[in-house]
Amino acid sequence: MILITDDLCARLLANGAAQVETDHHPVVKLFDPAGAATWLLTELDADGDTLFGLCDLGFGYPELGSVSLAELQAVKGPLGLGIERDLHFEGRFPLSVYAQAARLAGHITEAEQLLRQAATALSIPHSELSPDAARERR
Repeated sequence: MILITDDLCARLLANGAAQVETDHHPVVKLFDPAGAATWLLTELDADGDTLFGLCDLGFGYPELGSVSLAELQAVKGPLGLGIERDLHFEGRFPLSVYAQAARLAGHITEAEQLLRQAATALSIPHSELSPDAARERR
């Protein structure tokens, strides 16, 4: 599986090149199909390898940080499976909301209630949420 398509790469690079620090929505979700590791990624450095986002290796302590695309592509789990991309993921909240929800849950979560709770705790205005998420909050 191609982890980062050309379209995703362009979006990640654009976020990484932003001159102003922005709380981007995750562009891509990667996961280990044979384990608990998950990554919500928002940016790619100009080097084409260094990704930034919320990283959860499954130990109960998700954190914001960087990861190498080459290293993710090289991973082969115990069943010979590599890291995969969630084809249905759509980042509906800024990364800070996913990070706050992950701190509450102890792992990256897409649970709507936790994400809304995190957005409220962070006082994220409705205008910063995606149209779908803002519509659902009404």
